[in-house]
Amino acid sequence: MKKLRVMSIFGTRPEAIKMAPLVKELARREGIESLCCVTGQHREMLDSVLGIFHIRPDYDLDIMEPGQSLSTITTKCLLGLEKVFEEAQPDLVLVHGDTSTAFSAALAAFYHKIKVGHVEAGLRTLDKYSPFPEEMNRTLIGDLADLHFSPTRANRENLSREGITKGVFLTGNTVIDAMATTVRKDFRFTTQELNELDYTGKKVIAVTCHRRENYGQPMENIMAALKHIAQTYPETELVYPVHLSPTVQEVAHRHLDGLSNVHLIPPVDVEEMHNLMERCYMVMTDSGGLQEEAPALGKPVLVLRRETERPEAVAAGTVKLAGVEYEDILSMARELLTDRDAYEKMAHAVNPYGDGRACERIADAIEYTFGLGSTPPEEF
Repeated sequence: MKKLRVMSIFGTRPEAIKMAPLVKELARREGIESLCCVTGQHREMLDSVLGIFHIRPDYDLDIMEPGQSLSTITTKCLLGLEKVFEEAQPDLVLVHGDTSTAFSAALAAFYHKIKVGHVEAGLRTLDKYSPFPEEMNRTLIGDLADLHFSPTRANRENLSREGITKGVFLTGNTVIDAMATTVRKDFRFTTQELNELDYTGKKVIAVTCHRRENYGQPMENIMAALKHIAQTYPETELVYPVHLSPTVQEVAHRHLDGLSNVHLIPPVDVEEMHNLMERCYMVMTDSGGLQEEAPALGKPVLVLRRETERPEAVAAGTVKLAGVEYEDILSMARELLTDRDAYEKMAHAVNPYGDGRACERIADAIEYTFGLGSTPPEEF
């Protein structure tokens, strides 16, 4: 019997982290031929994740170039995927989340009349320019997709309000599945500086800050607040893997160079980041994925953004929206550093994002949709 050809397409590190366990789960299914295509939107960081999960792509568009624009990414993906689809003839294309790779792949599949499955469907801020371009990417993918794999009920409700009710499955988030592979008690960091930190005697704060909408004054405010925290609370150690963007590099080093308890290190791979979060005291971030990952490890998260497309975490109490104003960031950080009750309340809140079986549910949903299974998957 001909196997169902399912092609997973991704190009950035966050996509790879969340799609890798799904690629592996699909490969375990007898009726499915699991194919993998990477665009290389992020090259080094993508390759690192592929190595960790032992995935060798069937196709690699290798589109990354210095100073690439959103138009360049989209155009190269569309043209490259024409040849891939003609050769591979997939029955279903899976894309993840909200990247330009994901949107371009969904559009390319639509042009070739190939069904599209959207992993992590239904996240919304309802502001098309924040985050930019992610909010419009995921909204447009929702219009193109045939199958929608929503991590949470709130995500599913967002789709319903937009008239999308068919082919929607409630699965949990695949990143929780990924952490079963990456987090280990005996883990040794490749960055020796991280091995030497005192994770029990110090309050280690894991920091990320890189989003385009934070460029300019918001990022200036964030870095100034981080500097004040480091200077005011000597018991803290701030660990900031600085994004490769020249804009981020400049503002981070201008504010934070020379502080003995601030560690500006190169970007780290998924294993390093997950294990850093597992050992740290709390997380300050403008990342989307970390809002899901850190609560699974019992770590409070302050979100350095004006809004979040993950309101479930705010409602559950695992995340607080600190915004991008200097005083607001300081106030919330101060509370977690000095008020033990406030800290424990966040640390012990229940993570709303998954139980480690999201990939299983997505694979079951695909089998059910294409007649390889007789029952729909159990909802998360």
